[in-house]
Order: sequence, then structure tokens, then C-alpha cells
Amino acid sequence: MTDRTPEKDPADWSTGDEPMTGPQESYLHTLAQEVDVEVPPDLTKADASRLIDELQERTGRGV
Repeated sequence: MTDRTPEKDPADWSTGDEPMTGPQESYLHTLAQEVDVEVPPDLTKADASRLIDELQERTGRGV
């Protein structure tokens, strides 16, 4: 079966430069606690998405 919703690179999001969403911030803090890192303040949606991907890999949640 073909995936009909391909992932779009966060750099290509039309709203990527807007502030991260509440759910993104909450999930980032959850992931960051697991690997003992700080979440930078004032991330954009695109930056938050990239950091979520990175932290998911580090925590094993992205598998």
C-alpha cells in the first residue's frame, strides 16, 4: 500500500517559522527529561519538529 501522506520537511512548512505549539512543547519536555537535556526557549514549529525527531531517536521512541 502506498503512503498517501508523505512527510514534508519542516523547512518547507508554510507555518514553520511560527512559535512551537503547546503539544510540541509538552512532548519536547517529556523527551528531554528522559535524556537529560534542556529544551531551548522560543523554538519555531519547524525547529521543535526537528528536535522531537532527534530526541525520539535518542530515547528509542522513534522506532
